[in-house]
Amino acid sequence: MSATGAARRRLGVGLIGFGWLGQAHSRSLLRIPTHFPEREFDTELVACADVDAARRDRAVREFGYAAAVEDWRRVVEDPAVDVVYIATPNMFHVEQVEAAAQAGKHVFCEKPVGGTPEQTARAERAVRLAGVTSGVGYNYRWAPLVRYAAQLLADGELGTITNYRGRFFSMYGSDPLGPLSWRYLVEEGGHGVTTDLMSHSVDLAHMLVGPIARVIGTTETFIRERPLPSAEATHYGRGSADAPRGTVTNEDYASMLCEFAGGARGTFEASRTLIGPESQMALDAYGTRGALSWNLERLNELQLYRAADDLGTGYTTVFGGDRFPLHGSFAPGSANGIGFEDLVAIEDYEFCRSLALERPHRPGFEEALAWVSVQAALLRSAETGRWEDVVSLRLP
Repeated sequence: MSATGAARRRLGVGLIGFGWLGQAHSRSLLRIPTHFPEREFDTELVACADVDAARRDRAVREFGYAAAVEDWRRVVEDPAVDVVYIATPNMFHVEQVEAAAQAGKHVFCEKPVGGTPEQTARAERAVRLAGVTSGVGYNYRWAPLVRYAAQLLADGELGTITNYRGRFFSMYGSDPLGPLSWRYLVEEGGHGVTTDLMSHSVDLAHMLVGPIARVIGTTETFIRERPLPSAEATHYGRGSADAPRGTVTNEDYASMLCEFAGGARGTFEASRTLIGPESQMALDAYGTRGALSWNLERLNELQLYRAADDLGTGYTTVFGGDRFPLHGSFAPGSANGIGFEDLVAIEDYEFCRSLALERPHRPGFEEALAWVSVQAALLRSAETGRWEDVVSLRLP
C-alpha cells in the first residue's frame, strides 16, 4: 500500500539497450522498494531488448526480466509493458521513441533524446502528439544538494543572479588509444561533447537560472583518429597502438558565452579530452547577495557564500545529509554520502511517481528540446563565428 493507503499502481517496464545505463536503471528499479516503502507504484521488469546474447541472458538470469529479446520492437509491442526505457546508442533513439509513443507507451530516454537537435525535436513531437509522459536522463538535477541550490536561488537567497559558469570535463576520451566507439562517430552517436556532456550542464542552468537567449561559441576535435574497436570495446576501453585507425567525426571540445533571457551572463565548457578533471560536472552561480558552487566529483558538498558585513566572510561547505529531501532514503545523518547510482534511483523513483500520480514530469522531452535549441545555436555560431539567437526547434 502507498502512504495514503491506496493500492499501488503496477508499472510494466520494457527496456531497450542493456549496456551500462540500461543496467543502472534496472538496478534502480529493483532497489526502489527498499528505499521508498511508501511509494505509489510497483514496477515489473517485463522485457529487455539487446543485440548481445550474453547481455540478454544476464537480464533474465541476474536482473529478473521475464523475457529478453533481440528485436526491440517486441518490447514496444508487448501489451504488458506500460513504460519503455531507452538506453541505446544515440542515433537509434528517435525511431524507438516514435514507435513507443505511437504504441501508447510512456517513454524514459537516456540523454540525448536524439543524436542531433532535429532528432530530439522529432521525439518531442512524437510524445506530445501521442499524449504520453516522457522523461529524460538529466540525472544531476536530482542530486539533493543541487535541489537545495535550486531552492536557494528560487527564494532569492543569493539576490539577483548576474553570472553563471557551467562545465563538464571528463577524461573518458583523453587517451589517444581509446577505441573508436560509436560515441566518436557522428553517424552513430550524433554530435560529440555538445550532445554527451554540455547537455547536462546547460540543462542545470535552465533549471537554476532560466532560458538562454543567445550564444557565441566554438568547437574542436583534438584527437582526430583512434584505433578501430574490437567487438568487446567500450568508450572506457583501450585499443592497441598498432591497430588500424579510423577518423573521429564529432567534436571533443565545445565552449560558449551566453546571455540568459533574464539578463545574466554565462560561460559553458565541455571536453572529453582534457587531462586532469576526471568527471567535473560543475556549476557556479553568482548573485548580488551571495554565490554557490557544486561539483559532481564532490557531489555531497555544496560551497555557499553569503555576503555579510562581519569579518567571517568566505565560502562555507554544506555537507549532504538526511535533512535534504530523499538523501535520507539512502543514508542517515549528516555527511554520510550518496553516489551516482543513487541519483539514478531518485530519477527513476520520481519518474515512476509521475506516472502513478498522472502528473506532468520534469525533466521530460520539453526540457530536452530546450537544450537542443541552444545546441543548434551553438553549432551555428561555431560555423559563422557570430552571436546566434536561440530559436525553439519545436515542431508543429
